[in-house]
Amino acid sequence: MAENGWNTRDPRKVAMAYTEDSWWRNRSTFVQGREQIIQLLTDKWTREQEYRLVKELWAYEGDRIAVRFVYEWQDQDGQWIRSHGNENWQFDECGLMRWRHASINDVVISESERKFHWDLGGPRPEGHPGLSELGL
Repeated sequence: MAENGWNTRDPRKVAMAYTEDSWWRNRSTFVQGREQIIQLLTDKWTREQEYRLVKELWAYEGDRIAVRFVYEWQDQDGQWIRSHGNENWQFDECGLMRWRHASINDVVISESERKFHWDLGGPRPEGHPGLSELGL
């Protein structure tokens, strides 16, 4: 569900999965609360065109989950980039995410190296390989 939400590139929709006072570290940016999350995501998806994301569960225990993810995007100059990262999440008693720690690294790729080609703004298609199957 998190992957599908992020692939909509709708900051308000994504923010609703987080507590009203949710705390994030996203790369070197720190934000707190839904309004700051919405602003961060609005700015992100203005810069990161053609954004497509795949997440994979790494580990979980109790109210904490670790995932790894890869997303591909194109910058304003047309350069393709593949971003690799890890997230640690902690949830509240209602299932909303209270804490999100994201570490992300970018790799410049050519258009021919892209692996994510589904329709923009929609979920990853049923049967599309995950990160492990793609060797990422």
